[in-house]
Amino acid sequence: MAEFSAVGQRRDALWQRALHHKSFVIGATLTALLAMAALLSLVWTPHPVAEIDIPSKLQPPTLQHWLGTDSLGRDIVSQLLVGAQNSIVVGLIAVGIGLVAGVVLGCVASAARHQGRGWIEEIIMRGSDFTFAFPALLSAIMLTAIYGPGLVMSIVAIGIFNIPVFARITRGAANAVWARDFITAARAAGKGPLAITLDHVLPNIASPLIVQATISFATAILAEAALSYLGLGTQPPQPSWGRMLNDAQSQMFQAPLLAVYPGVAIVLSVLGLNLMGDGLRDLMDPRLARQR
Repeated sequence: MAEFSAVGQRRDALWQRALHHKSFVIGATLTALLAMAALLSLVWTPHPVAEIDIPSKLQPPTLQHWLGTDSLGRDIVSQLLVGAQNSIVVGLIAVGIGLVAGVVLGCVASAARHQGRGWIEEIIMRGSDFTFAFPALLSAIMLTAIYGPGLVMSIVAIGIFNIPVFARITRGAANAVWARDFITAARAAGKGPLAITLDHVLPNIASPLIVQATISFATAILAEAALSYLGLGTQPPQPSWGRMLNDAQSQMFQAPLLAVYPGVAIVLSVLGLNLMGDGLRDLMDPRLARQR
């Protein structure tokens, strides 16, 4: 009972710190709005997102079209709501690919190092360095040249770029854990590298991985918008914030707000995730917790 009480007290203390952390609160609020917009678009939009109404093109905000219409008469609010779906899907899957593959590679590299097989760690880390030479945009261009543009290629390109990021963070954090006394005790008790990694290493490196996942999510949204802007990401008729920016270019003098709406959506989404990531980093840092 005393153990459960102590866990509850720590959870309550963390919650209180989170509520008083301005960066985390603002970031979590903006991120929640992004998630709610995507969920809402699954069941409702003001107008059919692909509905073309040429006589109503480039309308200013009205009661029928709250933010106006684009050059094809499509409703801007509907496109923004559905565009949030793409951003979240790309972020979740791409970060998931990088997180799973990167954590596995980082843990293998760290475990191999402390088992006297440093050559395995060297191969994995040099492979990560090689992957860094191909950023998401360049990878997407190469994949598009082979398989054609599309959302899947964007996800694959961003996911591959995230793998070395998580591998480096995992390997560095795991090396610090492997040097701890309780790991030595576990090895003396006969535990193997896999058991030690699952029981001791992963629980102790979860915090930096969660923070990095949040930040990588923001980077993935920005990368997806950039790829769609270049015509390499989400393809018509599926809406995308990046392609909305591209379409608005030719209407800058007639309807400049067409570029403002998706731009603001991208900025707020990335800002919210970055602020939440910074807040999580502070909340999960035990040194800062002791100072408060």
